Amino acid sequence: MQLASDSLDARAAAGGTLPRRIPARFGDAVYDVLDRLAPASYVESTLAERALERGDVLSAQRDAVRLPASPSRDELLARIAGARGQAQLALEYSLAAFDSDAVRAAAQRLAVNDPQAAYALERLLELRLSRRATHPDAVAEAQWQMGLFANQVAWRKVPGSEAQRAWLRIAFSDFESAVALAPLSERYAIAAANQADLLVERSRAEALFARAADIDPGSADAIAGLGVVSLQKGDRTAAITYLTRARALDPKALMVSALERDLR
Repeated sequence: MQLASDSLDARAAAGGTLPRRIPARFGDAVYDVLDRLAPASYVESTLAERALERGDVLSAQRDAVRLPASPSRDELLARIAGARGQAQLALEYSLAAFDSDAVRAAAQRLAVNDPQAAYALERLLELRLSRRATHPDAVAEAQWQMGLFANQVAWRKVPGSEAQRAWLRIAFSDFESAVALAPLSERYAIAAANQADLLVERSRAEALFARAADIDPGSADAIAGLGVVSLQKGDRTAAITYLTRARALDPKALMVSALERDLR
């Protein structure tokens, strides 16, 4: 059994070692026998993986459906559906498997033409992840991504319209939810700060930029963001001071460029 497993994992072994000397067909043969005698989960999953590597999706499907219900089974079925060109089925299995990367990739593709549909898909992922207490970071990432999609929807609305402002506020709510769930993330705090600034909620923007600067004192974006708010409040001297500090940290940071533009 050990030799068979070694042969199937030979690609991960160093050259000249024993696993590299055992033919892969030996491992396949042993696992085929085990499948007939004692079809344990690890046997079925290994056979399904091997079949997928060969491009034999029918065999992969046969072995995968024998596995007990679990996220790993759903992830395997998602890959099989993807290999068969069944994109919608693959997405449904990815959601069932809590596969954030696969679902987000699908949402990103949707966002090109329909950011509102992308938002709905990311929202569905966020709801599923929220039900599992072991995924707080993944939930925060989904909320941040929802904010980005909400902004994409907003920019497709009539400028200055109630619909546009509603989506901008939805984005702000999503960014703030990410901040609440991941309070040590500078990226989420800056996203929420920029959104507050966009909505002309300067006190909230200032507090969020300050929070980002506390999280990461080396964040040029956070320091420059404080300068942007200072300038909007009429304190040009403070804005220039913040710009000097931010430039010293990273002269190419996006908020540094924004503050330089505002100061011209």
